[in-house]
Amino acid sequence: MFSEQFYNSDLFHWAVMPLLIYLCRVSDVTLGTLRNLFLSKNLKQIVPVVGFFEVMIWLVAVSQVLKHMDNFMCYAGWGLGYATGIIIGIKIDERLGLGLQMLRIITNKDCDELVEALNKEDLGATVIDGKGAKGPIKMVYLIIKRTDFKKVSTYIQLHNPDAFYTIEDVKEARRGVFPMAGGNQTMFYLRRLLPLANR
Repeated sequence: MFSEQFYNSDLFHWAVMPLLIYLCRVSDVTLGTLRNLFLSKNLKQIVPVVGFFEVMIWLVAVSQVLKHMDNFMCYAGWGLGYATGIIIGIKIDERLGLGLQMLRIITNKDCDELVEALNKEDLGATVIDGKGAKGPIKMVYLIIKRTDFKKVSTYIQLHNPDAFYTIEDVKEARRGVFPMAGGNQTMFYLRRLLPLANR
């Protein structure tokens, strides 16, 4: 496809090769970041597949760096690719919204309207009476899909805007009350990842 003269040129040595190393490193670190995130979400089936492609791309990148150890631009491409891959992996995770979260809402005001609104959305709110530093409180517990947090946050702002709440990731939950998933789950996540798929 390219002549031997091109492969031996300064353009290839100082620009094309570092760019290729950068792209390989972006790809393998993105996959590595997603692999760790999938593992933390207990999505074990996909982890080996992601790991396979991750290590294959990494081998290509590291072999090229070792072949061009006299080229500092390759080192720069390696480092920049690593940093970019982490950022992209995190952005993809945020976009997909995989996994479950436990939400604790604590308020010293009436929360009946909030709980009613959440239960109408099949979000399974559990209310517990408690006592805080300033008197009686209500604690509302929810296990929600990460994709539902924006909806829950809207209800909190609407009904109990001064409520204190905390969020924790949940590795696994069984049974419970969750909104019915409409349609194919694979297509659902594809639409979240690629906005153009919504058209």
